[in-house]
Amino acid sequence: MVRLPRGAGLESIAANLAKAGVIEHPRLFAATIALLGENKRLKAGEYRFAGALSPRGVMRKLIDGDVVVRKLTVPEGLTVMQILTLLAGAEGLEPVGAPSQPREGGLLPDTYHYVWGDNAALLVERMRRGMDEALRQAWDRRNANLPLRGPAEALVLASIVEKETGIAAERRRVAGVFVNRLRRGMKLQSDPTVIYGLTQGKAAFERALSRADLQSDTLWNTYVVDGLPPTPIANPGRESLAAAVDPEAHDFLYFVADGSGGHVFARTLEEHNRNVARWRATRAQTQTR
Repeated sequence: MVRLPRGAGLESIAANLAKAGVIEHPRLFAATIALLGENKRLKAGEYRFAGALSPRGVMRKLIDGDVVVRKLTVPEGLTVMQILTLLAGAEGLEPVGAPSQPREGGLLPDTYHYVWGDNAALLVERMRRGMDEALRQAWDRRNANLPLRGPAEALVLASIVEKETGIAAERRRVAGVFVNRLRRGMKLQSDPTVIYGLTQGKAAFERALSRADLQSDTLWNTYVVDGLPPTPIANPGRESLAAAVDPEAHDFLYFVADGSGGHVFARTLEEHNRNVARWRATRAQTQTR
């Protein structure tokens, strides 16, 4: 692996290649490139030399810009601050600097490719464009009669769905619960919205929610505020966007964890309370093992 920085002179490039064992005679290599008039065509970047190449082959690789392509996977459900932290730790990316803060929910989780020396701000911009396009496509495919006033509200709902379940098969059902509640004027009562209100997406929340937390006076606490919160609470993936605009049609109004990673759904509060009791019993058994 050889990294050739931008602005490096021909002699410096040859010296780096020789130090890595790619070429044997750096002065001859540099002189040959200069004689051929190719020195201005060499491209900076990170190169992998997997086997022996002739000096001409090395020169051709540098002219073609056959650089190493790195990849960074941004998981679904991270906040903007978590994504920026992920970018800051990605090897080979230049710092974002101090651009305007991306809006929460405005960056598309995906796997992104980059080359050594790229600016992280370029990836942020690609994530922003990706979310704009994914949201547009999802909204264009929306189900009729949704209680949502536009794609911005669909994005908010998708972010809640993303944080409520990581099980793909449940996303449309979870979205359906929240849509049913919106239609009935019920509070959404989503725990992840409470957590976001307390942390603003800037810090991890590493304890159980308390009764006081559920009564916290924040704009995102859907135990307190009516309808959807004012902004997304995370950056949802494509599947959650699709679920938000095409929720499962059912009459469930409640759900709670089932103790095995999924959720159990209920139509009435009485049924829901029984499910909660079972979940608490399961959790208590797990904690005593």
